[in-house]
Amino acid sequence: MSLTVKMKIIIISLSVIVAAAAIATPTTIVLVNKNSSIHINLLENAGVMIEAKGVRIYIDPINLPDNYSDLPADAILITHEHGDHYQSTMITMLKNDNTKIVFPEIMDSYISLFDGIGVLPGDEFNVGSIKVSCFYMYTETSHPQSSNYTSYIIDINGFTIFHAGDSWNIPEYAQLKGLIDVAMLPLGPGCQTMTGMDVVNVIDVLDAKYFIPIHYGVGADVSFINTYGSAVENAGCEIIHLSYFESYYF
Repeated sequence: MSLTVKMKIIIISLSVIVAAAAIATPTTIVLVNKNSSIHINLLENAGVMIEAKGVRIYIDPINLPDNYSDLPADAILITHEHGDHYQSTMITMLKNDNTKIVFPEIMDSYISLFDGIGVLPGDEFNVGSIKVSCFYMYTETSHPQSSNYTSYIIDINGFTIFHAGDSWNIPEYAQLKGLIDVAMLPLGPGCQTMTGMDVVNVIDVLDAKYFIPIHYGVGADVSFINTYGSAVENAGCEIIHLSYFESYYF
C-alpha cells in the first residue's frame, strides 16, 4: 500500500471519529467558556453557587460535598424553609464571621439562629458590589403567597441572574420582562412548581436570554429538553443544560 493511500485512510478515519463525536454531543448543552468573569456552579436540587467580582453567593445549598468548606460564602440566600432548599448544616459549613445570611422574614427562628437578615419581596441589598433584589415566590398550597417567600435576582454590573426557587407561573413575572439575562427555573413535577409549557411561558414572559433548568429529578431535565427545547429556543432563549455540580462561565 502506497504512502498516499495510507494517508487517505487515516484522514477518512479521523473524519469519521470527529463526525461521530459531533453527533454524540447534545445540541442543547452550551460549552464552557473559562475565560469569562461570572461562574455559575449548579448544586443539588435548586442549589447554586455564583462567583463574580470577588464575591461568592450561594442560593439554597443542600447536600454539598465536604470540599465546599474550602469555598466559604460571602452570602447565603434561602428562598424558603423546605428541606430540599434549606439545611442548617450547609449554612454552618459555608459561613464565616462576615457571611451575610438571608432568609424570608417569616423564617424568624432561623434568622435568630444564624444572626441572619429577614427580607420581603421588593427588598434590595448589596453583597460587595453585586446587587441582590428579592422577588415573589409562591404556589397554590405548599408555598402560600401570604408567607412572602423570596426568589432572588443577582445583578452583576447589569447582567442579571434570576433564581425562581419554588414558584408557579405567577403574574408578577410580567414585571421582570426584559430585565433578566439568565433564568434559573424549576422543572417539576413533584415540587408543586411550574412544569412543562409553564416553564416555556415564563421564559417567554421574562424574555430571558439564557435558561438553566434547576430542581429536577432523575431524567426530568433531559425529558423536558427533548419535549420543550425547541419551544424554548423559539422564544429566543438559549438553554444551558447543566448536571448537578457542573459549572458554566459567562
